[in-house]
Amino acid sequence: MDQCRSLADVIGRTLTVHANAVQAAAWSTARPDASPADGEVHLWFATLEQLLPQLPRYRDLLDPVETERAARFRFKQDRERFILGHGVLRELLGRYLKRDGSLIRFARGPFGKPYLERKKLRFNFSDTKDAILIGFATGMEIGVDLETMAREVDFVAVSEHYFTEPEITAIQAAGGDAKRRFLEFWTRKEAVLKASGVGIMDDLRVLRVDASHNVMSIEHEAFVKMAVDEYHVRTWHSGKDHLMSLALPKPPETIVLRHAVD
Repeated sequence: MDQCRSLADVIGRTLTVHANAVQAAAWSTARPDASPADGEVHLWFATLEQLLPQLPRYRDLLDPVETERAARFRFKQDRERFILGHGVLRELLGRYLKRDGSLIRFARGPFGKPYLERKKLRFNFSDTKDAILIGFATGMEIGVDLETMAREVDFVAVSEHYFTEPEITAIQAAGGDAKRRFLEFWTRKEAVLKASGVGIMDDLRVLRVDASHNVMSIEHEAFVKMAVDEYHVRTWHSGKDHLMSLALPKPPETIVLRHAVD
């Protein structure tokens, strides 16, 4: 991946995360078929309930490896979520690339993030127990994360383990909206890690995302090598149930939010 830094740089450095205020998702009625232009981002969202009637069609789009992975899920709901999410991803990629989505083959970065070889189109996928989110950009890495308010989580305990003191203070100050504030911060952290290609990091306290301008020192070897110097994060709520965040290495000029199912 062209983001990787040399080993000489792995001595710790500064990272900046810019985070906009949370907004209500404004869904577009346009249905873009062309790949995003430079500086443009497409975000596609759908609930599993909306997608479920098309399960057989999405199953047919999976490649043999994905079909095998789907079969290994113990619970039906998890298996269906995998099939629906990866089927929609292939359908959208097929539309952008003007080819059969079932024939698309993925390469993978050092930590498993899929990408398309010899293509400028970048994408990232996220799911939660009842919905999926897929983001696309051209010529720049992208990270997205989706959470649902229906998620059962001891956010007080998790935040004390993974969040910075200012983030914990902000969550505590949110009162009845404390869980929502926790999930806002969680999706921001995950989106940044996914944009970097690292995906998972044990100590999330090194990554601060609560303020509009966050400057921190990072020393995690893989994160130092793969992250860019700054990320720009946007966060939305979709109705009362879902929160989603987007992370990019530079501010987007246009963001199109679209329901994957009309």
